[in-house]
Amino acid sequence: MGDKHCIRFEPVGIELEVTEDEKILDAAFGQGIHLMHGCREGQCSACKSYVLEGDLQMERYSTFACNDAEVEEGYVLLCRAHAFSDCTIELLNFDEDELLNSAPLQEITTEVVEIVAHTHDIAGLTLRPSVPLEFKAGQYAELTIPGTEQCRSFSMASTPSTTGHIEFLIKKYPGGRFSALLEDGLVAGDSLQLRGPYGNFTLKKGHVLPLVLMAGGAGMAPVLALLRHLAETGDSRRIRFYYGARTVADLFYLDEIRALGEGLADFRFAVALSESADGSGDLGVVAEPGLVTDVVEAREPELHGSEVYLCGPPPMVDAALALAARQGVPDDQVFYDKFTTAVGD
Repeated sequence: MGDKHCIRFEPVGIELEVTEDEKILDAAFGQGIHLMHGCREGQCSACKSYVLEGDLQMERYSTFACNDAEVEEGYVLLCRAHAFSDCTIELLNFDEDELLNSAPLQEITTEVVEIVAHTHDIAGLTLRPSVPLEFKAGQYAELTIPGTEQCRSFSMASTPSTTGHIEFLIKKYPGGRFSALLEDGLVAGDSLQLRGPYGNFTLKKGHVLPLVLMAGGAGMAPVLALLRHLAETGDSRRIRFYYGARTVADLFYLDEIRALGEGLADFRFAVALSESADGSGDLGVVAEPGLVTDVVEAREPELHGSEVYLCGPPPMVDAALALAARQGVPDDQVFYDKFTTAVGD
């Protein structure tokens, strides 16, 4: 274990102690400080901050998240950064309400309850935790690949009210080390180690603006968690949910989404089918051909007056962020999870 150093975050005035072998973001989680973050692998830039003073070094990271010129200027990714002196760091992206008021990080043992094929490439995994996991709807957790020290991150589709189980929706990748276990390897009764919660893709306390929810693929998981929580709490806001898929065969959970919507004051749901809309007339929901961002652009001319929640594969999220920018949605009204894929996922 290396020497310990003090990290001070501005403009919030929060301090933490970190050893040289700890990444700053991990040390913050361990001390109950919930910094903004995304992939935690140096790929997404959500934790990018500015070094005002001190000696920091980063592990391997993507130059798309923090390019060489930015590093030279003093920018750093906290998920990759180690401190070798006392440091003062300016947070560029933070939520004061969540910094010290988020659920603590937990490491728990879970038991596999069920594995269900929702589509040809998305599986549902339900786990029973040994102790209740404290988290917020929309967050994610790490699952350890059995027999290894490698972890994979997946968003939770369940809400904190379902203390007896935790549900994940997982995209299966050819040759993926974890997703392959959902086909052959994991069975009911098996144990999995879980660490979490992580993520800032959560409903913000006290916010009253209308909501536009957008998801694609396994991005359904955290958005469904938000929708379930909104229904549980009887939220009265205008809520619109848009889900993007390739074909009708890639849709799932339609019945539950309809049922949740019936308990909300002002809810509408629409799906966008990018490759084929054949058979969509029998779905019982609004279905339109095209990309989900095209459907949202056509149906939400006042997008700037809403809070926008986005989750899915990077191309979808990038297109949705561009749409939000074109429509003049303020940055503090846009929340997103951009799914990245670990090597051998």
